[in-house]
Amino acid sequence: MTATHLDPATVARLVDDAVTAPSMHNAQPWKFVFRAGSGVLALYGDPERAMTRTDPNHRALHLGCAAALFNLRVSAAWNGLPVRVRLLPDDSEPWLLATVAFDGTAGEERELASLHDAVRRRRTSRYPFGDDPVPDALLDGLAAAARMEGCRLTVPDTWHIDTVLGLVRDAEHREEIDPLVRAETAAWTSRVRGATGGRRDGVPAAAFGPRSSAGPAPVRDFGRAGPVPDRGWAVFEKRPQLALLGTSGDTRTDWLHAGQALERVLLQATADGLATSMTSQPLEWPELRWTVRDPVAAVGHVQMVLRLGYGPAGPATPRRPVSEVLEVREIRELP
Repeated sequence: MTATHLDPATVARLVDDAVTAPSMHNAQPWKFVFRAGSGVLALYGDPERAMTRTDPNHRALHLGCAAALFNLRVSAAWNGLPVRVRLLPDDSEPWLLATVAFDGTAGEERELASLHDAVRRRRTSRYPFGDDPVPDALLDGLAAAARMEGCRLTVPDTWHIDTVLGLVRDAEHREEIDPLVRAETAAWTSRVRGATGGRRDGVPAAAFGPRSSAGPAPVRDFGRAGPVPDRGWAVFEKRPQLALLGTSGDTRTDWLHAGQALERVLLQATADGLATSMTSQPLEWPELRWTVRDPVAAVGHVQMVLRLGYGPAGPATPRRPVSEVLEVREIRELP
């Protein structure tokens, strides 16, 4: 295979697409290093952006970085650049999560490229969805998207949806009585509506969505700890349509596959006209996470709970500029 020569401007465009990926509290815990001599782009996790209380083993950090990796694959395909990805390529560098070499062979590039339009349209919507069910054909397509990344997406039965929603409430209660969790969440949110104080990360008040006026909402309420001016109230769906993304194992490699599967599902859902949000609260507590699994489904470890439906797209959340997350090294290095 012959490596494709890339200039830094092209790499910057790819990374600019990659960083639109979702991450826990929009912390954007990634860093890219382009080794110009070898033409390899390396993806690192950024420990300074880790959630030490709610994500002590960095599972969510891996998911977010892997979602960015998938966006990078989509962008490369759209630009006609086949890639070869290696996950966890060097045991001596634990924060090196993946390397991307631009010397791959043509394969699924056309299918990946078709998702490019959804990369910048994907939003996390913390607004109410309508009651119209998501057609089975679309759910089957989302499940197929997850399988393409080595994961499974299952739709739980009504009784298990009630169980998951109960676990979300339990997790919310645990957060309320844990000052370290509250402080961690506060550090990554802004309560000033329409302004972020110049921040390029975190969750601004405009993205909180409305308060629920009829019982608990099926989304994380970032405004529970304090009032947000002009936030408003709304009635959320009584029976949210949930899907569970899972893996057979629970290793770092499984997390990296799950993060790519998550973004593939979210982009496909966006392309299909669906609104989406994610609920990770019960997955952040080890004593609750095992119960999220649907016992009748062949999924060993749930990595994310997704909410699907028809409703308004959420607002765009801020992103760090490429200049902060991409380093170009001119010295020739081994891949």
